[in-house]
Amino acid sequence: MAANATIFENIKLPEDKFKIHTLEWFVPEKGMSLVDYAEKMCKKILQPNPVLLGVSFGGMLVQEMAKLIPVHKVIVVSSVKNKHELPKRMIFAKYTKVHKLLPTGLVNNVELLAKYAFGETVTKRLHLYEKYLSIRDKYYIDWSIDQIVNWNQEVPLKNTVHIQGDRDAVFPIANIKDCIPVKNGTHTMIIHRARWFNEHLPTIILE
Repeated sequence: MAANATIFENIKLPEDKFKIHTLEWFVPEKGMSLVDYAEKMCKKILQPNPVLLGVSFGGMLVQEMAKLIPVHKVIVVSSVKNKHELPKRMIFAKYTKVHKLLPTGLVNNVELLAKYAFGETVTKRLHLYEKYLSIRDKYYIDWSIDQIVNWNQEVPLKNTVHIQGDRDAVFPIANIKDCIPVKNGTHTMIIHRARWFNEHLPTIILE
C-alpha cells in the first residue's frame, strides 16, 4: 500500500521472454470505489493479455483489474484472494470502523516516527518506509485501508497464483488456502527475497 515501483527493483526476469512494466499508485478522487480505481489503472496498460502481479493491497487491485480486461494470469504476493482470507483484526475493523481512528496522518512524518522508534527492527522498518512509500497522502492511506477491510470478493478468480510468505504478519498464511508458500518470507519479501522470485517467477508465469 502506497509503495512505489522500486519495490520491484531487484526483480530480474529473462529479457528475451519477459518485459516488465510497472504501475504507480495515484491519489483516488473523492468517492472513488476500488472498481473505479482499477478501471482507471487499466487505462495505463497498453499491452494485450498481460500478466498482472500485485503486492499486498496491490494484489487486491490486480484482481479487480482482471475483472475488467483480458489477462493471461494474475499473481498476488503477500496478499489475499478473497475476503475470507483477511485476518480477524481486519474483519473486526470492518464492523466496528475502528480503522478510521488510526493516526494515518503520521505517514507524512517518518522523521518524527523514527525519533520515537524503539529498537533496531523498528528503525530499519521506518527506513524502508521512507525509501519505498511514494504517496504520503492521508486521504489515500485512509481510503486504501477502508478498501482493504471492506473488500468483498467471495471466491478467487480463475487463473490466479498466490505467493505467500510463511512469516507474513499482515496477512498470516494460516488464513490462506491454495498458495505457494515461501519459507521465512515476510510481508516485504518482494524486496528481501527477490532471488526467490527471480528463480521461480518465469516458471510460474509460463506454466
